[in-house]
Amino acid sequence: MMHKEARRREFDLVRLFNHYHRIVVMGVVNTTPDSFSDGGKYFDTDAAVAQALRLVEQGADIVDIGGESSRPGAIRVSESEEKQRVLPVLEILAGQCPVPISVDTTKASVASAALEAGASIVNDITALNGDPDMAHVVAKFDAGLVLMHMRGTPQQMQNDTSYDDLIGEIVGYLSAAIAKAESAGVASDKIMIDPGIGFGKDLEGNLSVIRSISRFQSLGKPILIGASRKSFIGRLSGADTGNRLSGSLAAATAAVLNGASAVRVHDVAETRQAVDVAFRLRGTA
Repeated sequence: MMHKEARRREFDLVRLFNHYHRIVVMGVVNTTPDSFSDGGKYFDTDAAVAQALRLVEQGADIVDIGGESSRPGAIRVSESEEKQRVLPVLEILAGQCPVPISVDTTKASVASAALEAGASIVNDITALNGDPDMAHVVAKFDAGLVLMHMRGTPQQMQNDTSYDDLIGEIVGYLSAAIAKAESAGVASDKIMIDPGIGFGKDLEGNLSVIRSISRFQSLGKPILIGASRKSFIGRLSGADTGNRLSGSLAAATAAVLNGASAVRVHDVAETRQAVDVAFRLRGTA
């Protein structure tokens, strides 16, 4: 049997960019019964594995596996439950998936088990504020790390979405998170930042983040934008969650034109085409 460590695909975002010379697309697979976007469609292990491989075929450069919903008001799950949801998927994918696998978790023990099982990136929506051991786990495995801005927790993050200086606060928050990660030994070139669309922001705040992506470039890290199917698109268009593809593509395109390095999406095939065109229009190819 192949050793689990040998099945991990090293996360090197610079190499991904240089190899493909395109925007990195992270495809989302939720192994949860209460996801806002797909309503538990991939709660079954086999369905989740099949979807992950399908997203790779459609052009995903990374697949992101999550076992705990982070939608507003979501109910937290235990470490054991989260592991039961994601580890069987990761263990199968590790031997089949040709691209790096990310685990979307805020718990260090889940991250450790996932990295041991074959993941190579931790996507932490708390930016290391949820678990004091997370940075050390990421450093131990020499893994990639996504640091996201969120004020509060998913349970109450939308209670207060007013800011004196939204973009300035996000920049300061992510700067502190980067310093914390690097001081714990996380490799500087394996950190990506996410300003957190939909996490503690109102409609205008989300639009402001997308318009202001260039301001996050001062942090010196690749910028990930996750706007796919989110509620602000529904607010603007009137479309329900299952009918937000066009709005999601518009948001992804705008993000790329404004300087994003990567997008986290549910509809990979359509987004791949849109961001490839936007990347060329940006004049960086």
